[in-house]
Amino acid sequence: MTVQPLPAAERVAVPWKNGGGVTREIAAWPPGADMGDFVWRVSLAEVDADGPFSAFAEVDRILTMVEGEGMDLTVGGERRRVDTRYAPQGFPGDLPTDCRLLGGPVVNLNVMWRRGGEAAPAVTITHFRPPLALPADPAVLVVVLDGTAELSGLTLGRYDAALLTDEDAVLHATGRIAVIGLVSRD
Repeated sequence: MTVQPLPAAERVAVPWKNGGGVTREIAAWPPGADMGDFVWRVSLAEVDADGPFSAFAEVDRILTMVEGEGMDLTVGGERRRVDTRYAPQGFPGDLPTDCRLLGGPVVNLNVMWRRGGEAAPAVTITHFRPPLALPADPAVLVVVLDGTAELSGLTLGRYDAALLTDEDAVLHATGRIAVIGLVSRD
């Protein structure tokens, strides 16, 4: 089994493609991919002010607000209110998207992937205490959103993550966890 720890403390804040905020990459495929050539990418984005989101050609995204009061988004001319934490919202990443904050800064878990080929990642937010069996076919990314978790002897705190590949594992958690089923393609 392969469990790759991805500690929150080691992430670097990088300005958004359009300069309107910062993101902290959790993981991307292929390893070392930049903003122009990833197959999939998972990050935490800090939105501190109203303004446009960066556009990504041929990319879809799932955004999950994990901190803050919310956002009023306009995606391709249609309004979408995002004011419930831990509720994944999917939309095309290449449509013009503008954001108005509802009550101060927010933090979003952001999952992006290129269209075509493989299926989209599945994002599940769960709040539980009992163990959860995780299939790693082909890969699962676990991100702790609050509380703590333990996976294959690895203890994870808030915003820590682990990439699980090759074999199944059991996750023990005390708070909300994002479980993201990923596809790695050559």
